[in-house]
Amino acid sequence: MSPAVLIAADTDKFLQENWVLIVIGAVLLLFGIVFLVIFFSFLRLWIQCFLTGARISIWDLIGMKLRNVDYGLIVRQKIALVQAGVKMSTQEMEAHYLARGNVAKTAAAVIAAHKAGFDLDWRKAAAIDLAGRDVLDAVKTSVNPKVIDCPDMGKGKSTLDGVCKNGIQLKARARVTVRTKLDRLVGGATEETIIARVGEGIVKAIGSAEHHTDVLANPNVISQAVLKSSLDSQTAFEIVSVDVAEIDVGDNIGAILQANQAKADLQVAQAQAEKRAALARALEQEMKAAVEENRAKVMLAQAEVPLAIAHAFREGRLGVMDYYNLRNLQSDTDMRNTIADTGKSDRSERLPS
Repeated sequence: MSPAVLIAADTDKFLQENWVLIVIGAVLLLFGIVFLVIFFSFLRLWIQCFLTGARISIWDLIGMKLRNVDYGLIVRQKIALVQAGVKMSTQEMEAHYLARGNVAKTAAAVIAAHKAGFDLDWRKAAAIDLAGRDVLDAVKTSVNPKVIDCPDMGKGKSTLDGVCKNGIQLKARARVTVRTKLDRLVGGATEETIIARVGEGIVKAIGSAEHHTDVLANPNVISQAVLKSSLDSQTAFEIVSVDVAEIDVGDNIGAILQANQAKADLQVAQAQAEKRAALARALEQEMKAAVEENRAKVMLAQAEVPLAIAHAFREGRLGVMDYYNLRNLQSDTDMRNTIADTGKSDRSERLPS
């Protein structure tokens, strides 16, 4: 037999006798290759953690990979925290990442607060971030106070209008400097509350002034009144200062109100006069009706006179001469009345028009 045939026969015999060991070796080799790939993929990050003292092992990195955590981000932020002198556990950072928090911004906020000497630990910063607040901006505002316009120009109103006790309107615009209070950031009111309270305080301070010239001469009275009111209570900010940026004189509201009141009083008086005139006209018509009624009664009484005379004739209480004397008396009376009416008409014609 040829040597090649002998080698092939020996190989087949070896494979048949040791196939189990060969399979186990292949599996182990495969696992070894996979392990080396994973190991070398995390080797650079592990070396960085080792050299910087971040204390994140390869097994931690593998666990983060399996938990679908951005281990590169965690490593970078942990190194930054350690280098800044902030003690932090990897598990807390992972938990914040899995809670969909912004790990990079939270870490930057903790580092900035630590450098500035503020007491802001990771748990509080993570709670602020998960509450929807910009924790890094809050720390920046704590270090560098923020200036807020009052009123907010973006809301459409440019001035705060107040009326002094003498009725003069003043239009003011202020700038409020605030600093974030990190211990009240969770649960504290926002900038809108500060703007509303400061606006209310400015209007109140203007309304408390006796004369508008007092405010114009010393606008600081508004700032002092606002600062004494503790308007930043239950808010996430501390009011550092309130500066009146602009103050102008508006309308004479007192005079306008008095004029409007006078017009209203005039309308009321006119309405009452019209009511009295209507009542007088109604009374006049009633009196005219009463006169006509009485005149009708007189005419009825006069119509009964001939009947009474005839009755007196029949009963013999009235004679013929008495009747003629009565007629003569009536004729004289009618003549006198006619003469009197003619004299009245002549005198009215002679009177100047």
